[in-house]
Amino acid sequence: MPLVKPPYDRITAYDMVSGDMLWQKAHSSSSDAMRNNAALKGVDLKGLDINRLGASGRIFIGTLVTKNMVIAGDGGGVHTEPSGERVAFLRAYDKATGADLGTVSMPGHQTGGPMTYMVNGKQYITVSISDAAAGGSALVTYALP
Repeated sequence: MPLVKPPYDRITAYDMVSGDMLWQKAHSSSSDAMRNNAALKGVDLKGLDINRLGASGRIFIGTLVTKNMVIAGDGGGVHTEPSGERVAFLRAYDKATGADLGTVSMPGHQTGGPMTYMVNGKQYITVSISDAAAGGSALVTYALP
């Protein structure tokens, strides 16, 4: 366990004119070791979600900012879902409020900044991922609805 209180990583949005913080929230998923750590059993996390405490170390690889969204993936590694599937997440936040807009699972953690492009009027987001257990590195592309 890290020596400091969670969350261990955050996304923070600032008003670039005034310098005021607009919003801040915990970002990455908690590791299996953190979620299952006996030292956290019964601890009041002051409203934090045990599944979203973040990860310590170099975990933020990059964000993608669009007109309305901030998009970033888990960079700290994968965790095990109740189904047994090992995943990391790509998350979208409302740019103005920080509200969660959506989450998709990725087979590995983010290793490069996401990018977006349009083809025939449809928008796509591509992110590089890596996970030794999943067989190496890959580019994963998601279509927006």
